[in-house]
Amino acid sequence: MDHADLIEEMAHIEHMSTQERLELARRRRIQQWKNWVQRERERNKHSKSHKNNNNVILNSKPKRHIFFSDNVMLLEAASRNDIQEVRRLLMKGVSPDSTNEDGLTALHQCCIDNNEEMMKLLIEFKANVNAEDSEKWTPLHAAATCGHLPLVKYLIQHGANLLAVNADGNMPYDICEQEAALDHIEAEMAARGVTQALIDETRAAPETRMLEDLIVEAEQGRELETRDPNTGATPLHIAAANGYLRVVEYLLDQHHVSTDVKDKDGWQPVHAAACWGHVDILEILVQNGADLNAKTKHDETPADICEDPELRDRILALKTEQETKKMQEATRRRVRRTQSNNTRAQSVRRTSIRDKVLITKKDTLEEARLRLQAANNSMELSMDSLQHKTNNNSSSNNSITTTTSPTNNKPNNSPSPSKTGSMEYKSSKNSHYQMSTQLSTRCEPDGMDTTPPSIELNKVNK
Repeated sequence: MDHADLIEEMAHIEHMSTQERLELARRRRIQQWKNWVQRERERNKHSKSHKNNNNVILNSKPKRHIFFSDNVMLLEAASRNDIQEVRRLLMKGVSPDSTNEDGLTALHQCCIDNNEEMMKLLIEFKANVNAEDSEKWTPLHAAATCGHLPLVKYLIQHGANLLAVNADGNMPYDICEQEAALDHIEAEMAARGVTQALIDETRAAPETRMLEDLIVEAEQGRELETRDPNTGATPLHIAAANGYLRVVEYLLDQHHVSTDVKDKDGWQPVHAAACWGHVDILEILVQNGADLNAKTKHDETPADICEDPELRDRILALKTEQETKKMQEATRRRVRRTQSNNTRAQSVRRTSIRDKVLITKKDTLEEARLRLQAANNSMELSMDSLQHKTNNNSSSNNSITTTTSPTNNKPNNSPSPSKTGSMEYKSSKNSHYQMSTQLSTRCEPDGMDTTPPSIELNKVNK
């Protein structure tokens, strides 16, 4: 099939059950094998013989340009259910646990294909019934999810681990949809005394081991962001992909590892959490600064990688919340900066007003002093003039000789010089007090009246 046909067919395959997908894959495999056999026959037909210059027919055998190892040949023979070829290779000494690039063994393959005879042959030659592929699936996982009851029974009889946990955290009974096979697995678990506490402990064992290893690494002062030499993944990538919540919290809360580190494919831990559907891990990563707009080398965001519609909606909601939070923080920063400038401007204005008040007060006091000095000088001139007139009157009285009766002597109503001077002094002092009061009133800071006060001086009573 062309690539375009496969893409078009994906929408239909997504709605198929597990059994229907397996049946479709089996038919496709058989068709591929038939096509390959047909091509080989046509190639051999054209190269079987040819004539030389002497018209001699020479039978020629095709030369082999491609050679496969015995391990590959064993896997290929098992996938096409060639019992005799598999037996020949096993007797030759080929390991029954040979794997392909995905870690699948021949035993995995026959459990998927429901090939009971091939399974028994492999186990006869000591195949590992608990072999794990790259996703930690065992043959029992494969037989259970495909619902092959006879194979499930045979594997359990020969030591298959009922509590084996795959990379998704599932045991065989978690992914078994066929009722008869599920009943048999659960019956075997009950017969062996498996409790829910044991199931939970076993399920958490990989996470616990990883957490303990990281704690030891940290105590020895080693780096907790070391990369895998093949994939470039860090411990945070691994924990996010596997849903190890305690490990993620330990790395982020206690060691503050980076959330934007990338592996060789440009994946960040948030991509791994989205791909394998760990929403709790995803939320923690976002709280610690993970970017939901981050792209892989193929320009894929976490929402693009996620296959679960509900989780994709949650990612988009978190993305909106993250962008809103960033906008609010930017707004708060701008507000704080404006408030700081206003405070500084107000401080400058207060200083300027204070200086103005002090300068005005100083000028007013100086003006009042000068006016008071002028008033005192005027009072002194008036007193001198009055004293001069008094002296003149005394001289005139001494020159007139009159006799008067004591009874006719009347008191002089004009003020005496001493009394006059006393009255003028009191008038001057009163004027000074009034001036001081006016100054203190006009120079009061609360009034903020910067107009120089007019100083009114009392007139001197003569």
